[in-house]
This record gives sequence, structure tokens and C-alpha cells, in this order.
Amino acid sequence: MRSVFVVAFALASSALAQINVPGAVPINKLEPLQHRLAYAGPTGMTVSWNTYEKIDEPTVYYGTDSWDLSSYATGESVTFQTSWTWSNHVKITGLKPNTKYYYMVSHTNCYNCSELSPYAFTTAREAGDLTPYTTAVVIDLGVMGEDGLSTTSAGAMSAEDSTTIQSLARFIDGYDFVWHPGDIAYADYWLKEQIQKYLKPVPVEEGYKSYNRLLNKYYDQMQPVTAERPYMVGPGNHEANCDNGGTTDKEKNITYTVELCPEGQTNFTAYRDHFRMPSAESGGVDNFWYSWDHGMVHYVQIDTETDLGHGYIAPDEPGGSGKEDSGPFGRLNQQTDWLEKDLASVDRTKTPWVIVSAHRPYYAAQQGANICTSCRDVFEPILLKHNVDLVFFGHIHFYERNAPIANGVADPNELDNPSAPWYILNGAGGHYDGIDTYDEPLPDYVRFIQDTTYGWSRLTFHNCTHMTHEFIVSGNGTVLDTATLYKNHTCAMKPSNYTGTNSTVPIADENGSSSLNALSGLLVVAVATGLMLSM
Repeated sequence: MRSVFVVAFALASSALAQINVPGAVPINKLEPLQHRLAYAGPTGMTVSWNTYEKIDEPTVYYGTDSWDLSSYATGESVTFQTSWTWSNHVKITGLKPNTKYYYMVSHTNCYNCSELSPYAFTTAREAGDLTPYTTAVVIDLGVMGEDGLSTTSAGAMSAEDSTTIQSLARFIDGYDFVWHPGDIAYADYWLKEQIQKYLKPVPVEEGYKSYNRLLNKYYDQMQPVTAERPYMVGPGNHEANCDNGGTTDKEKNITYTVELCPEGQTNFTAYRDHFRMPSAESGGVDNFWYSWDHGMVHYVQIDTETDLGHGYIAPDEPGGSGKEDSGPFGRLNQQTDWLEKDLASVDRTKTPWVIVSAHRPYYAAQQGANICTSCRDVFEPILLKHNVDLVFFGHIHFYERNAPIANGVADPNELDNPSAPWYILNGAGGHYDGIDTYDEPLPDYVRFIQDTTYGWSRLTFHNCTHMTHEFIVSGNGTVLDTATLYKNHTCAMKPSNYTGTNSTVPIADENGSSSLNALSGLLVVAVATGLMLSM
């Protein structure tokens, strides 16, 4: 086993001192950028980062003491045609659950290498660990600043506001990981932004440079979050190719299609290259569908973009409505077969909560192409059959909290032990286009909706019967909307063991009964910028 001093010498001698300008190519092309983490089962963690040159043997040095990084693991360095960088992925296995580890990747530049490890991660909580915890969910999040969402974009954002990325960084000590189910960076907006005279124009044949610049800028911006917290992702339509399924320049009377995309910038290639989700550990496929356990919750990421099966052409597949010409990635019906098996295998005494996320909604206060009716036909019967507790959507760029719903009908129990999944749509992370608007009249299952403010979701699992969802306003960190779900789960922990500190919601008694006869639709905070509906 290498000593920490040998590691320090190797790291120091392989790095050149420099001033690193964000977005610029570093002097040392092996300097690590864009650190990111992902759970790899209950005792594993994948550490990824990018470099401007290939690393022959990417290495992560780690340990439970920041002064002793004598353990190490190696992995692979991969890239794709037209990419500016290489993605390095190292899976570390055999770790202790719910344990903090310090880490440093090969070729890290350090000025005082006796003070190793600027970064740390904490492994997943064991299934059956019923300690309360919080996680963050953000969807539809792009580049912030001059190349993306700014004060000139549509929507509510002033120069004094924090961006969603800044907000996630500000509150990083308050959650265990970030879940981002689709639409990551919006690099495929380069041509649209250029046509609208927002970006400096480049010839279309050089558009791959703009695509790369936006991708890398986003991952650089996310580094303060993703270097310290697992970043679990899912596929959205804006990961499919370099041209958002097609863009029209009305001034020049030209309609561009996915055919303008060069090699490497089609078929979810950049997304597949950049991330390593725990599909191998859960029997899923690539970064498209997979699951993992964290404490009292079983999380499931599914793919609404491709691989619906059952005779449907998914939106992003060849011939699909999104015109993305991507996928499929599995055999016929493989995703739904996997989903059935995965949900059937959940031990609800250990992980009483089951949370599913998908990018495209099939329940939302908007009509037309943004509603994926085929997704509802394929997935809803499975989710109902296996008593899924909560379903998260994005894709439409506003925030909407709905009642629990089954087959289009609100559950009469609302949030007081419903039999149907609770549906929340939060596509308000923020990107160049700004916030969408909802359609009226609202569906009768809508309980809270707002289209004026960017934000992200905070989920707190208090115990095996109560969980709280909060909408966090990115600009100032306030809670715009909150509601608590009660489910009469049976598990090893009694509700009286509740120890959460960030909610005043009444918690169940010793027998598991709600201390309020109806927790349905409880709103602790609601402000005038949202529309609140009576139950």
C-alpha cells in the first residue's frame, strides 16, 4: 500500500503551479476538473472528473483520515469524437456504509501536499437505517450567467438573486445528495441562443465548439456541489443531441435538424460519457434506468425519453415526437421488465419509502406535446401496483404540487395515507428560456402551482411514516411551499422515534396514526407569488 507521503510527492510532481481561469484550458492538461460523485451500491462510490488529456491510469486516493490517503483505486479514461475533454471514472468498492471518506484524484495540483484532500464524500446509508435525513432534487437546470440564465432571460431573476446552483452550494450541509432527473446544462441550446443573438455567432460547422463550451461551463459551475455530494442524474430530452431536436432560423428561413450534429454529439453520447450511475449494481441500463437504496428510501430513476416498449415510440427515439433520433438502449420491454422486478424486490420493512423520478410528466397543468400520455400508459400501472409513494417530474419549467393521483383522479385521502402516488413537478431549476406558464383551468388534482420563481426541492424523511417536501426559492433560500405526506408503513422503527429538526409538522403517534386526522395538503408556508387551492 502506498504511503501518504509517496502519494503527496507524486501528486505534487505531476502538477504545474498555475492560475486557473474558469472555462479556460489549464496549462497542465491533466489537471482535474469537474469532480463528481455517484453512489455505487451501499458500499461503493464512483468518483469522476475530467481532464484535457487522457490519463493512462486514473487513480483516486482515499481514506477516513484526511492525513492518510493510502488506499487507492484505479479506473478508466474515456472520451468521444469532438469532445474537448476526457472523462475519468474510478469506482471504489468495499467501503463502510454511511462513512465519511476524504479523497484526491491523480494529478491534483496542491501547494502543500501534507495537507491532502480538499474533498470528501459520505457513502450511502444502509437500507434499514431509519435515521432522518434530507436530500435535494433539481430538474431542468442549465448554465448560469452570460451564456445561459441571466437577468436578461425571461422569468424572475434579479442581479441580487442567487442562482439555483449557488443556492444548492449554499445549503450543501443540509442534504445528503442531489438528484437531477434530466435536462442538464442545455448545451444543445447553443444554436437557438445564437439565432436569438444572445451568443456570439459561429459558423454552424463550428457549433461543436459552442456545445462543448456550454457543457464544460455548466460542469465547472456545479463543481462546488458535485465534488462533495453524490450527483445522481437521469436522462432528459436536452441530453439527446446537440440541436434540441431541431432549430429554425426565421430570419434566414432555415430549419436545422439533428443532422447538423457532428460525431459524438448525438444519441446521448456526452451524457453517457460523462456519468456513471449504479446500473450495474441495480440491474439497470447505463445512466438511463437504475435504482439505489439510501437509508429508509428506495430511489428509482426511469427513462421517459427512450425505451418505453409495448408498441410505443418514445419521444426521443427515431420517429418520436421530439425529433431527437436517439436510442433505444435496451431490448424490447427491457425497461418495464426491469422496473417490475426492481419494485417487486423492495423490502418495505427496510426501505418503506419508494420514490420514482422521470423527466417527462403525464400529470401537469399544461396541455399538448409536453404531456407524455404514452409514459402514463406504460409506467402508471406498475407504480400503482407496487405502491410507489412519490413520483417526481420535470420537463415543464414551473413548480406544481399535485394530490396523490391514480388514473387521473385525486386520491380522496389526499396526503393522509393515500393509496396512490403523490405527484410533484418541479422544472423550475432555471435555464436560458426562463420560466414556463401553466394553462387554465387547472386540473382538479393541482394543489399548489407557481410560475414566477426559480427553485429546487428539498425532501426530508422524518421516519418510516412521514416525509416532507419543500420548494426552496433559489434567489433567497426561503421556503415557498411545504407539505407532508403520511403513509402507514410498517417497519422496524416506531414513529415516536422521530428526531427531525427542520419541520414542525405533527408526527404520528405510537400506533402509526396521524396526530391530525387529515394531513392532506398541509401548507406550512405559502406566499402570494403562488396559487394556493383549497382541498
